[in-house]
Amino acid sequence: MKTLLLINGPMGVGKTAVCKALLERLTPSVYLDGDWCWNINPFQVTDETKSMALDNITAMLSRFLASPELNYVIFGWVMHRFEIAQSILDCLKLNAVKVIHYTLLCSEQTLCQRINGDIQAGLRHGDALERSLSYLPLYIEQNTIKIMTDRLSPQQVAEIIARQVKEK
Repeated sequence: MKTLLLINGPMGVGKTAVCKALLERLTPSVYLDGDWCWNINPFQVTDETKSMALDNITAMLSRFLASPELNYVIFGWVMHRFEIAQSILDCLKLNAVKVIHYTLLCSEQTLCQRINGDIQAGLRHGDALERSLSYLPLYIEQNTIKIMTDRLSPQQVAEIIARQVKEK
C-alpha cells in the first residue's frame, strides 16, 4: 500500500528540511514541495494563480501515486486551512493509498527567530513573519498529527515521522 504524507505548517517551521530528511528515511519515495508548483515572478496570489498551483500539485501527485516504483509520496506545503488539503485530496485517486497528515508547529518565539534569520539571509521577504504568525492559530485547529519542532532538528522530526509511518 502506498502512503501519501501531507506535511504542513507555517513558513519557517522546517517543512522543507523535514521533508528532505524523510526522503532519505522512507524509500522508495518522492518529495514534492507545493511552492515549486507556484514559483512565479512576480509572486501573486490571485484566483488564477491559486487554481494553477492546485492543478500543478494534483497533476504531479497523481503521477507519483500511480507510479509502481514509489511507496511513499511526501508533500509539503503551507496549507494553513484544512480546505486546501481537502481540495487536493478530492482530486486524487486514493484507492490503496494511506493518507497521513502532519502539522509541524513551534512557538511564536522560535518562529520569529527562524524567519528573521531567513529574512536577514535574503531567503524570505519582510512580510513573511507577519503572515506566518497570522497563520499559526489556523494549524492548531486542524485535525492532524502535531509535532512541535522547537527543540528538535529536522532529522529528529523526520525520524519521529518515519518511525510512526512504518508502524501504521
